[in-house]
Amino acid sequence: MLDYIYNRHSVREFQDKDIPEEDLKEILKAAMQAPSGRNLQNWHFVVVQNRGKLKDIANIIKEKGKLATEKIADEKEKQKMLAYLNYYTFFPEAPVTIFVFAGPYPTTGMELFLGSNPTDQEVKDFNRHQPGIQNIGAAVQNLLLAASTLGYGGCWMTGPLYAKNEIQEYLGFKKECYHLACMVPLGVPVASELYSPPRKALGDVMTIIR
Repeated sequence: MLDYIYNRHSVREFQDKDIPEEDLKEILKAAMQAPSGRNLQNWHFVVVQNRGKLKDIANIIKEKGKLATEKIADEKEKQKMLAYLNYYTFFPEAPVTIFVFAGPYPTTGMELFLGSNPTDQEVKDFNRHQPGIQNIGAAVQNLLLAASTLGYGGCWMTGPLYAKNEIQEYLGFKKECYHLACMVPLGVPVASELYSPPRKALGDVMTIIR
């Protein structure tokens, strides 16, 4: 009954097949059905199908990563960081990458609960639950589950976001107070990619209070 959940895997290798526009629209409509605090639906999906543009974005990520690693004195740590760049720049191999933007989620009730002069720590604690980003997480999970159900694979990516300002500038997408939250390459998976690493035992992550 829950196969659509257990059949979802993080996929980083794709067959050379396109995703029909009708399927893309169905996947994004499913994403939009995610729960959203105050029904703000503070998401926007920028769909890039041009692999030349995706390669440009990958190069932006790679170059910024290389510049950053030049500051690492320890050669072993530097090589480790450079190796990560392969995980951050594989997405041009997918026929589509969806850049998921998050919009504002105004905080309400802070003065009521914290008074007129809260400390920085009190404000930080009050905002820790970050409902605006939780909305985005729910939408991306829906997106990935819908894609898997339709026979596609994807990977939820936040690693490349050290270059998010440069990526946003390249995309030319501007919507007031929106910022890039994650990237999701999608495509038909290579069969060998359909696996998931083991999960923790349920008893390690569950507490029951009666």
